[in-house]
Amino acid sequence: MIRVARESGGDAQVEPLNLGLRVRDLRRSLGWTLEEAAGRAGLARSTLSKIENGQMSPTYDALKKLASGLAISVPQLFTPPSTAQINGRMAITKHGAGQTQATATYEHELLATTLTRKQMLPYRATIRARSFDEFDGWVRHDGEEFLYVLTGVIRLYTEFYEAVDLRRGDSAYYDAAMGHNVISLSDEDATILWVTSQV
Repeated sequence: MIRVARESGGDAQVEPLNLGLRVRDLRRSLGWTLEEAAGRAGLARSTLSKIENGQMSPTYDALKKLASGLAISVPQLFTPPSTAQINGRMAITKHGAGQTQATATYEHELLATTLTRKQMLPYRATIRARSFDEFDGWVRHDGEEFLYVLTGVIRLYTEFYEAVDLRRGDSAYYDAAMGHNVISLSDEDATILWVTSQV
């Protein structure tokens, strides 16, 4: 059992780290069997099994091989995961199954609506607006925003920058508190993927 220092309320506390369990968790996170991991590390399967089960303490040479096989550094073997608990949240949104919200300028399809307290708000937007004049001033809100053009051509207006035209495959990342508006330059309504951070 190896002890690792952690900060708690300004005081360093030493907590035990089970190296065998750590190695096993790393191996399983990669989806590797004992044989695969041992082969990548250049160790015998029996040796890796004993390390994982706490039946042997690896030499420094074995630690280097392990770290190399797992594509991490030796210190990372002794660094516990930063997240104490993995919540395993996931949401699937089938094509066209998002929650729709329409405005005069945009039609939003909210994605991953079954998850609450998300760190990001993803949605697919159909851009109806063809002129800046169709907006009642700037759109602005807290957080940061990322957009990716799926179809058509758009023009992104921002409060502090020149307007920029973006085509399929182009993207932009910006401060959402800065005024911004998007119009479609295509004959058809352009579509974009929009992701807003929740702060």
